[in-house]
Amino acid sequence: MDYDAIILGGGSAGYSAADTVERQGGRVAIVDPGPLGGLCILKGCMPTKTILRSSDVMSLMTRAREFGLLPVEARADLPAIIARKNKLIDEFASYRIEQLHNPRFDLIKECGRFISPNEIQAGSRKLTADNIIIATGSVVNRDFPVPGLNETQYLTSDDALILEEQPASMIVLGGGPVAVELAQFYQRIGTRVILIQRSGHILSAGDEDLARPVEQRLREEGMQVFTGTRLLKVEEAAGRKKITFEHEGKERSVEAETLLQALGRRPNIDGLHLEAAGVQAGRRGIQVDAEMRTSQKNIFAIGDVNGEHEIVHIAIEQGEIAGHNAMNPEHSRCYDDRLKISVVFTDPPVASVGLSEAECKAREIDYRVASYPFDDHGKSMCLGETHGHVKLLADPATGKLIGGHIVGPEAGELIHQLVAIMYYNGTVEDMLRMPYYHPTLSEILTYPAEELSGLLEK
Repeated sequence: MDYDAIILGGGSAGYSAADTVERQGGRVAIVDPGPLGGLCILKGCMPTKTILRSSDVMSLMTRAREFGLLPVEARADLPAIIARKNKLIDEFASYRIEQLHNPRFDLIKECGRFISPNEIQAGSRKLTADNIIIATGSVVNRDFPVPGLNETQYLTSDDALILEEQPASMIVLGGGPVAVELAQFYQRIGTRVILIQRSGHILSAGDEDLARPVEQRLREEGMQVFTGTRLLKVEEAAGRKKITFEHEGKERSVEAETLLQALGRRPNIDGLHLEAAGVQAGRRGIQVDAEMRTSQKNIFAIGDVNGEHEIVHIAIEQGEIAGHNAMNPEHSRCYDDRLKISVVFTDPPVASVGLSEAECKAREIDYRVASYPFDDHGKSMCLGETHGHVKLLADPATGKLIGGHIVGPEAGELIHQLVAIMYYNGTVEDMLRMPYYHPTLSEILTYPAEELSGLLEK
């Protein structure tokens, strides 16, 4: 064989796998047609968080009177926001490109496709390897059975990150993290936004009580938010986009200058010729086991392409697991989602680790739960950030923390305290013995922990 492993895709997951294999003495080829950098850097985590910072600052400027300051006229300069984003992304991408061009790897800038379970066609070259790791990421999903949608010009999340002409009004289809983050961004910089979500609440992958404070904040900022809808048709006339949908048993229509289709992404598997390798893919993505192996034991699938968790730190972990297992088939490692983390960078942000209440109920796991609101917590009141709450789930017999959820100020930072506690299999009693400085946001975690302590089986 030419290589110990061929990696299809050079994003965060692919680079992690390549690095792991090479560090264990393996010969590695990375096949990626470019642009190099990966989804997180080019079109995901980093560009969205960069532009969200601008709208967060603008939101604080509009609240000047609340903090005893003279008001200022806050106006957005979208081209300048995008220029700042581009500058930062160029820096992030250049570092990743430098890593990929390292002579430790053979970088082949071509599209790769399977010829057999051990062979890849990359342009005019045929490559062979003992192991192949698929890390081709995801692409915008355009396959939705909504009459008129495909015939209507719309923006995707990719387009929204390069748009420099600010629309006066926008309809956002979708209520997942990307949809809600971008909807709030545009609303805050002055675009009139209407968000339409099919599920009963936004951020439907999590518990409902985590979504409601975000919905409340969006509406306070002037956004129209419709949940529990059924899309009926999409029309375009005279440069206007019109959406007709069913809501609360009635047919409604809304219009806007621009339509953002943010209904989700799908695994990027077109053109891979998976059938030539005998690799099975389902509705969500390429099917894998806990070792990241596909239906062909020498072929792995990691990151967004397997549809398990579309989160970059998990993609990196999966890359490390696949790389290790490719080189150590007799001493395999498995992915454990006990500490899965998610963060949505809305305002208020939403962060979770471990099990949700919905998951506990679905798996018939016994638990105790307690929560505490930010609007009754000293430091958050000082900050003027009182939307949301913290929620802890514990095993009733041991007090072991099995889930933590925060919707409120600095949730994405606070969640890592709960991650650390759960990493060491800590209990609510451990939380109560830990010191917390006053006044801090962190000390709010002690209130639901104290309540849970009284609910445990003694």
